[in-house]
Amino acid sequence: MDDNGRGSLSGLTEKEAQEFHSIFIKSFVGFTLVAIVAHILVWQWRPWL
Repeated sequence: MDDNGRGSLSGLTEKEAQEFHSIFIKSFVGFTLVAIVAHILVWQWRPWL
């Protein structure tokens, strides 16, 4: 619970929320990099423009 006696909307503590955010950002960046590499490889195989 925070200082005013209410819990967060997610039910996570501040530390848990920061840990989740860190994992989420790392996963998002990893997925984005894989997608970029896939697009580059497909572009080399068959240019679409």
